[in-house]
Amino acid sequence: MDAKRDLTTEELMERMLRKQLWVVITKAVKPPEEVRKQLKAHLDYQIKIEKEGIMYGAGPANPPGDAKPAFGLIIIRAKDEAEARRIADADPMHSSGVRTYELYTWSLNEGRISVTLDFSDQTFQFN
Repeated sequence: MDAKRDLTTEELMERMLRKQLWVVITKAVKPPEEVRKQLKAHLDYQIKIEKEGIMYGAGPANPPGDAKPAFGLIIIRAKDEAEARRIADADPMHSSGVRTYELYTWSLNEGRISVTLDFSDQTFQFN
């Protein structure tokens, strides 16, 4: 029996998923009471793009030990930057001007998933 050889760095990288996603880092630019006024519309929009298969995941990012979010993180599927910006711009938090965002590409290389879970209504499917 042949011993399993170690793969080279290049071989390991070639095998990886390399799925391009888009990361939206969103931060409040208006007082919390103004942001709160957009929360229902924002959540409705997030659930809509989740159900359409556009959203990969989203939620607040907090520093360790701090309950106050430093920023929001939204990961979306889009074919290009223009589409990603249209999706981000349509979020009521951004279209109302209470939050602003920065857009990044993200290459999903490693990880594992075995079910589809929509967090907003706790529905799931086995894949």
